[in-house]
Amino acid sequence: MRMPAPTWIGLLFVFVALTACNRQTQNGGVSLFPASTDAAEWARTSDIRTFAAADLWKYIDGEAERYLSAGVQTVSTTDYRFHNKYDAVVDIYRMATAAGVEKILASEPTNGAETVQLGDSARLYAQTLIFREGPYLVRITAYQAAPEMKSALLVLGRVVEANLRK
Repeated sequence: MRMPAPTWIGLLFVFVALTACNRQTQNGGVSLFPASTDAAEWARTSDIRTFAAADLWKYIDGEAERYLSAGVQTVSTTDYRFHNKYDAVVDIYRMATAAGVEKILASEPTNGAETVQLGDSARLYAQTLIFREGPYLVRITAYQAAPEMKSALLVLGRVVEANLRK
């Protein structure tokens, strides 16, 4: 029995809508990424993109194997702008276990990093904040250096951390 065309179109619409919702959220329907009004002075400037483990090489070619061996399941990413002049990218890696997150964090260089209170463990560099929260590894990287960048990265990181805990 053939389904009428409107039924197929309706089913296709539902599938696309559900897929889009799944790509925007990973934590019980709550977006892990701050809205532009959630983090002071930060505005989201791009759509959220999500890559499955099998497609990780499309996003971080050359580094994918390190994350795959640690049990990465997905990475979601989007861009932000601070004070309407500094750009940054936020990457949220969802791992199979917290031990996988710790493996990646432990492999990061410690030179030039300071330990900060964020998530389960965090390091702050001049232009990068990296932290772990349960099965998530978050990396926020600013493309430009600025005197206020460290404190700005912490503001954005704290909002991401709060979203991860919801």
